[in-house]
Amino acid sequence: MKRCKISVIGAGNVGATTAQRLAEAQLGDVTLVDIVEGMPQGKSLDLAEASPVVGADSLLKGSNKVEDCAGSDVVVITAGLPRKPGMSRDDLLKMNASIVGGIVDGVAKAAPNSILVVVSNPLDIMAQLALVRSRFEPRRVMGMAGVLDSARFSWFIAEELGVSVKDIRAMVLGGHGDSMVPLPRYTTVSGIPVTELIPAGRLAQLIQRTRDGGAEIVNLLKTGSAFYAPSASAVAMVASIVRDEKRLLPAAAWLDGQYGLKGVYCGVPVKIGAGGVEKVYELNLQPAELEALKASAAKVMEGVRALGL
Repeated sequence: MKRCKISVIGAGNVGATTAQRLAEAQLGDVTLVDIVEGMPQGKSLDLAEASPVVGADSLLKGSNKVEDCAGSDVVVITAGLPRKPGMSRDDLLKMNASIVGGIVDGVAKAAPNSILVVVSNPLDIMAQLALVRSRFEPRRVMGMAGVLDSARFSWFIAEELGVSVKDIRAMVLGGHGDSMVPLPRYTTVSGIPVTELIPAGRLAQLIQRTRDGGAEIVNLLKTGSAFYAPSASAVAMVASIVRDEKRLLPAAAWLDGQYGLKGVYCGVPVKIGAGGVEKVYELNLQPAELEALKASAAKVMEGVRALGL
């Protein structure tokens, strides 16, 4: 039986931790790619040397060439620059678009049958860029955001109620950022709507904390950003693809009329399997929820237009 090949582009904290989780879950052989000479080779060797301890049989390889993604079934793109003091969002957008665009061009040539999972920020816009540059079918290009945002919302609820995170199912839609749309009506604790367990005022505070989740970690770390939760979220999506789990997860997906949105990537509930995004689920949103989702998508389109996509 052919072993699955998964490539991770970007060997920083998110990429390297993603490679570690993929290897330890034995989802396939992992190629870690980065332009910094020695970094992906050193990190992949370190991970390989840990495999006898953790009992994982995945093969790991480091490379400075995107061409070494050849034959990949799934490619996870984490490369990009963090926002620095004095840098505008437009500056970051254009710089990361240049990085991600070049990567996608290479991946499309080396692994034309792969499925792309985009993690680079600004995420929804980078997913749309990946679709345009790769010329892949929309189902084979998705962005990781909703899983992460929903996980953060789940943790804040579990912490507030003092209950196990295993019993919580949260749903967060929209673009990854300030305009995301947490949905309390579709968030439950052992099937009980969270709106029945947490007062409205306090729930609003948890929703705002979810929107600020990434910034909160950046402010605490001072010199970095989140990578444990983002990598775990990306791996959950890869696992659903590789194992054809058909999981229903919130992800940045191409919308072609759903929710009244067309020609844009935005976080919505989707079924993820061996075919990629196999179905987009259209929830029966209330007017205020739908308005918030459309406003979030409009923000994504601002960035898309700024890149001339």
